[in-house]
Amino acid sequence: MNIPFLGGRRKKRAAALLTAGGGTPDPEGIAELLSECELLRSQASRVGVRLDDSVASLEALDQLLPRWRDDEEILPWLGNDAGLYLGTVIVRTVPGATWDIWTTGPVVRLASGREFDVVTVGHEWAANGVPELSQLYAEIAEA
Repeated sequence: MNIPFLGGRRKKRAAALLTAGGGTPDPEGIAELLSECELLRSQASRVGVRLDDSVASLEALDQLLPRWRDDEEILPWLGNDAGLYLGTVIVRTVPGATWDIWTTGPVVRLASGREFDVVTVGHEWAANGVPELSQLYAEIAEA
């Protein structure tokens, strides 16, 4: 199973979580895998921010000093994790929101059918600070 947005370190675990029994996609396994966001959780924890999959934690992330922007090696990974974390909060708190996996990576699909490429948003946030994760969440939750 080719899962390019995960990188090499999590592919074996991903294959087990993403399929249930006969190889069909497992929504709970997908959600569990995408919610890991290890690097982001580690960075946030270092400065006392607890990522509990809540809207308040998105607000706390928006307030962090972006020290990671000086590290070109960590920036893409952190952006990826920020997008996955935003998607995790949306999927866990917005009724009817689910993950959908495209060939280009994961997106969040709302009950209305609208889709959001949260990973791209995460990269923009990590690199520029905009859009703010909490503000985007508010716009999506209203939709």
